[in-house]
Amino acid sequence: MKAEYINPFYQATIDVFKLMLDIDVIRDQSKALQEMLGKKEVGVVIEVTGDLTGCILYRFPDHMILEMVKIMSGMEIDTIDSFVTSALGEVSNIISGNAVSSLFNRNYKCDIKPPRILIEDDKPICLDGNQVLRIPLNTDIGKLQIHMALKENIH
Repeated sequence: MKAEYINPFYQATIDVFKLMLDIDVIRDQSKALQEMLGKKEVGVVIEVTGDLTGCILYRFPDHMILEMVKIMSGMEIDTIDSFVTSALGEVSNIISGNAVSSLFNRNYKCDIKPPRILIEDDKPICLDGNQVLRIPLNTDIGKLQIHMALKENIH
């Protein structure tokens, strides 16, 4: 995968976390990555269409999601419910939308589909059989991962 379409998703994550949550995101240099979603994680899949095709999977631990929603809403929430997953889907959608806008400025015309929420051992089909780049990230409220499976669509 080319850096020119990986970096917009990484930079958009940094920007959205700083703007919406006032949280810094840094790249985690560790190599410990899990394949499937763990029992205490939620994933959000965003499908990409157009000049690039594939999907992005954002993986968040439960405790991080609850802290994110607390920061955004000002409410103490202790359960992953539809309100929480909706908020998580929206954050992931904003990150992906910003990344696609950045890709447009690099002459890639892409669109995104609405987010799908995955809980526990789900794995998005769009990652099967594709080269997947995993980007582990650290924040003060937890670690997240971005899994990217994108390829150029030859017209």
